[in-house]
Amino acid sequence: MTDIGFLGLGAMGVAMARRLIDSGHRVTVWNRSDGPANELVKAGAIAATAPEDAIANPIILSMLANDAAVESVFTSERLATACAETVHINMASISVAASERLRDLHFEAGIDYVTAPVLGRPNVAAAGQLTIVAGGSPKLIDAVRPVLDALGQRIWHVGEEPSSANLVKIAINYTIIHALQAMAEGVTLVEGGDVDPVQFIGILTSSLFPGPVYEGYGRMIAERQYVPAFNVTMGRKDLRIAQEAAAALAVELPTAPVLVAAFEAALADPAIAPLDWAAIAEITRARSGVLRSR
Repeated sequence: MTDIGFLGLGAMGVAMARRLIDSGHRVTVWNRSDGPANELVKAGAIAATAPEDAIANPIILSMLANDAAVESVFTSERLATACAETVHINMASISVAASERLRDLHFEAGIDYVTAPVLGRPNVAAAGQLTIVAGGSPKLIDAVRPVLDALGQRIWHVGEEPSSANLVKIAINYTIIHALQAMAEGVTLVEGGDVDPVQFIGILTSSLFPGPVYEGYGRMIAERQYVPAFNVTMGRKDLRIAQEAAAALAVELPTAPVLVAAFEAALADPAIAPLDWAAIAEITRARSGVLRSR
């Protein structure tokens, strides 16, 4: 059993923390709002009254929403309260620049820092079947591997710099966004010819495009059922940090402006903005004169 502090209890964070509890670890949880933490206490977690309570554990996992959230919690003052040989595993999707700032902040505090952003939705996390992209010292990754193994079915160590894993996750999410837009356009095209979009997605996913992205999001788009697990706002954030990473590396992303326009239009529509990011398909449909409800 390992003592773990877990900070950030959105849908993914709750599923991951519960998985760690179910795997026999003693988990102290903290979230800005009490509701998710109270739910986990019923499952055996220890509630932290402040971030410092979670940071006091030898292994810290964080799954906070964005750069600002992570950097507001992991300050130099709070890190100074951590014990020697503490390891912080940052599992959130954040920018490369923020990850580099956090690396430096942890180094100054004498705290080990690795990144381990994840691929998968909450149900995958609950089953311990996430794909984990890890960045940091191989020695540190090996030291925390038993904890990561409880959450994931495979760990990909992509580089000794913690930010290397953040860059990979950014590129993966950028690729998923392209898949969403590609399916939106393909579905709208066949709908224009009165072909059943559910059948169209079935053809795609049973032949050339199997896998969770096309199968899961394809079904959402075809059926227009966008139950949010990863919403439009989060997707827009991922586009922004992809553009920032590209600019820092002098890499051109020619299709980014088209994708940004789709997300901006989705965020401007109060009926679409709260939905899953696959709902950007409705922007393509609307531009082609396809009504939201057929």
